Amino acid sequence: MRSLLVGAVSLGVFGSAAVAGTLDNVKQAGVVKCAVNGSRPGFSSVDSEGNWHDLDVNTCRAVAAAVLGDASKVQFLKTNNQTRLTALQIGEVDMTTANTTWTRSRDTDLGLDFIAPTFYDGQAFMVAKDLGVKSVDDLDGTSVCVRPGSTSERVVSDIQKKKSIDLQLVVIEDQKEVNTAFFGGRCNAMVQSSSALSSTRAAVTDNPDDYVILPQRFGKDPEGPLVRQDDAQWRDIVQWTVYTLFQAEESGVTSKNADEMKANSKDATVRRLLGVESSGGKGLGLKPDWAYQVIKQVGN
Repeated sequence: MRSLLVGAVSLGVFGSAAVAGTLDNVKQAGVVKCAVNGSRPGFSSVDSEGNWHDLDVNTCRAVAAAVLGDASKVQFLKTNNQTRLTALQIGEVDMTTANTTWTRSRDTDLGLDFIAPTFYDGQAFMVAKDLGVKSVDDLDGTSVCVRPGSTSERVVSDIQKKKSIDLQLVVIEDQKEVNTAFFGGRCNAMVQSSSALSSTRAAVTDNPDDYVILPQRFGKDPEGPLVRQDDAQWRDIVQWTVYTLFQAEESGVTSKNADEMKANSKDATVRRLLGVESSGGKGLGLKPDWAYQVIKQVGN
């Protein structure tokens, strides 16, 4: 897929003509409203001073830099598995980056569009090391903590059918309560994407080495931002913002060297990327330096 992105950027294909919609609403509000998880270090988290950090947060900031010229103009909404898509559907937010797995049903049945995956993962199981479990097959007859409406819940159901094992689901809506239940011994295993398990193990317990993530991976979890299907222009903006981050990485452009590359690079792709030559801003309804602002303020 990366080669297609490179070709598209090199050719200067940056979306369709602008129409009224989300872009106008964002400009009027002066912020990009973005749904995130907020409790998953590495993807989205809040420090003790109320500052937001990590991958999904920076994706939102990149869009704000592209649209408003200021990466700080983002209003974050902390959501869970039950509210992250609904908030987008009803227009409470402009986009969702709440580590949501790209599935067929979510893409086709909910009136939403996934953009490009920004992270690839798979579902996994975590257990206490002293349980002595080496494989998911060893969990037959034991309890598993899972959140309702999640990819993990479906994966557990699929595994039970495929392996003919009995996994007793302990379904808990709030992630903090899931963590409390698992680390408190209420369930023998926790199932989530492997990155989520790693994040939780590192952030929640004082002794991460007391817990192991089993080696098997189940399903494919491409994760990335979502927008509503009713606004092609906004979809193009978010999509090409993500592609800009990809292309900047591939071209070696960073927030630190963006000015130097803009002034001195002879590479046609880099010159288009940084707005020296046509940046496609007009077709997206953005300023000529929109991609430069994304890289300068957020990075790649």
